[in-house]
Amino acid sequence: MRIRRILPAVIATAALAGLGLTGAASATAPAQGAPTSVTPSECRQGGGMPDLAVNVCNGGTHNGEAVD
Repeated sequence: MRIRRILPAVIATAALAGLGLTGAASATAPAQGAPTSVTPSECRQGGGMPDLAVNVCNGGTHNGEAVD
């Protein structure tokens, strides 16, 4: 009798855990093949310093991204 109460809870927990893992992976993954570029102001706001000689953001959250 206990198994009838426990089994649906186990299945629901497993389903929710699976959705949480796949949702987190897809939410944090950047788009593949899409080149990213930021403005000099976005680079500074992210904690970086735009190097306009080579059009790259150095440091911060946009490190290595192209600067428009």
